[in-house]
Amino acid sequence: MKRITREELRNKLILREEVVLVEALPEKYWRQSHLPGALQMDHDKVTEKAQQLLPDKEAEIVVYCASSECQNSSITALQLQNMGYNNVYEYVEGKKHWLAAGLPVQ
Repeated sequence: MKRITREELRNKLILREEVVLVEALPEKYWRQSHLPGALQMDHDKVTEKAQQLLPDKEAEIVVYCASSECQNSSITALQLQNMGYNNVYEYVEGKKHWLAAGLPVQ
């Protein structure tokens, strides 16, 4: 599984690089706050939602969840890879780590 650090992700967002963020938490948590521009996809609905939300299998996709203790991002990223998505990264430390650095959320 490819991983991305907070700093690498932050730089991609600052430079406006094309990256698709996916929050692998239930919608109620996504509604409370999410990384800028992140899509919401429950880890148990990947096969149902991926083709609609992520039509480009070559896009750079970064999946995250709440924290390093949360396994939703790992499950989601692995499922996406198994579905043929080629550029999937996991931000393992997740939203808690992002917020701890004072970085913006929506």
